[in-house]
Amino acid sequence: MSDVIDRPMLDQEKTAATRLKIIDCDIHPSLHAHSDLNEFLPKRWQQHLKEYGSHLRTPYIGTTPYPRSSPLIARRDAWPPTGGVPGSDLDFMRKQHLDPFDVEFGILQVLDLFIFSQQNLEFGAAIQRAINDWQLAFWAHRDPRLKASILVGQDGSDLGLAEIERCAKSGEYIQINVSPRANEPLGRRRYWPIYERAQELDLPLGIHVGGYGGHAPTGGGWPSYYCEEHQSNAHTVASNLTSLVLEGVPERFPKLKIVFIEGGFGWIPATMWRMDQHFERFRSEVPHLKRRPSEYVKEHFWFTTQPIDEPDVARHLRQLIEWVGIDRLLFSSDYPHWDYDDARYAFKTPLTDAERRKIFNANARAVYKF
Repeated sequence: MSDVIDRPMLDQEKTAATRLKIIDCDIHPSLHAHSDLNEFLPKRWQQHLKEYGSHLRTPYIGTTPYPRSSPLIARRDAWPPTGGVPGSDLDFMRKQHLDPFDVEFGILQVLDLFIFSQQNLEFGAAIQRAINDWQLAFWAHRDPRLKASILVGQDGSDLGLAEIERCAKSGEYIQINVSPRANEPLGRRRYWPIYERAQELDLPLGIHVGGYGGHAPTGGGWPSYYCEEHQSNAHTVASNLTSLVLEGVPERFPKLKIVFIEGGFGWIPATMWRMDQHFERFRSEVPHLKRRPSEYVKEHFWFTTQPIDEPDVARHLRQLIEWVGIDRLLFSSDYPHWDYDDARYAFKTPLTDAERRKIFNANARAVYKF
């Protein structure tokens, strides 16, 4: 046996052993075809989907308001070579994202069929049940790195609670997902039973941007352009953070962990400052709040990083991160969408090794108890 040490090989092994593994809090799997759901969907609803399709709370039926903004809002290189739509091929997802970026865990965020926004609540409940089962069978059971969320149509809260109970029995889901574009702001009491059960089960509440509440997505009405629609995602999550805090959700459910997903984080400091300012002037109107709004935000809420705001001056991003708090940020890529954030280049400002470990792994590990 040769005594010569293969130094490059040893260096590669050392690098692989010490490289930071990533917990990606926003990966979008997609149905290859609606027929993927047939084994989980009763015949009645299979036929309903085939004959009638979706009936959403939006002026548009069965599609996004801007269907040609980008094919399936996906990266051009994300279409699997074996056919199907982006996010529908697990092997290709492994090759393109999970393996090269050392994804230790990836949290699935399903957008297919807009279950949160179905006008027919009974059909929506059937679809949410099928989607939740499909996440396990097609994804989590085939790759243990992938973790499923319980999708719940919050506007049919009784049906949503039944679905939470059904899924929670398996112990295989790591959070409960609702939509920020609901019929009413998420702080309203009609949604509290879902929050109460999430707290009892010790499951974080995930709020991923999107959905259709039947209202214009902005406070000023319907936008003219796709870039306005996409910009309004930040407005939606900001208004719901305000609603949840000022309506008293974290005060009423002090152990509930709430994660805003794909809303960015550039808007958070100004929202906290404004809430605190108003609280000082109107605290007699909200006696249920025992502390300043910003204190609730810094203790009960987390925010995924994508899409990362990119100011022209790098130190301004650094200041923004410090204002929000290193402990509040969870890395997300938004794979395979067009505004995907590459973990190698997402933060265009220096981070210490300790900060990088928190954002890319440790914070999510603590929130989701991996």
